[in-house]
Amino acid sequence: MWVPESVMLSSVETLESKMVTSIVIDDDTDIVEVFCEYLEIKNIQVVGRGHNGQEAVELYQKHTPDVVFLDVMMPGFDGIYALENIRKINPDAKVIVITADLREETALRLNELKPNRIFVKPCDLEKISQAVSSFS
Repeated sequence: MWVPESVMLSSVETLESKMVTSIVIDDDTDIVEVFCEYLEIKNIQVVGRGHNGQEAVELYQKHTPDVVFLDVMMPGFDGIYALENIRKINPDAKVIVITADLREETALRLNELKPNRIFVKPCDLEKISQAVSSFS
């Protein structure tokens, strides 16, 4: 069956517009690379990669991704800094914190800033994918 090119283009555009965009922030470059590869397999487009809280804020402002994947413990500007400032830019930003920081003070601060989900490292990548799916 022949389909006019204009119809095919609009179908492709619709599919592309539904792809979830993300930024990944972690001071461990290997974790960032592996995690980004996993996200791409799950059809989550990574539009930015960063390694501290300041880069997270800059990447959020530049790309306004659908989801932010954010570590907490990073040198210099940490994930708390990033989450505070991303919330100032967009109080409804979807932020998934992935951390090994189990300190009570961190838990209290995250509770105030209300990330959409918190996962403790090491975490089940499939559960992270399910969390992203629940946002749509």
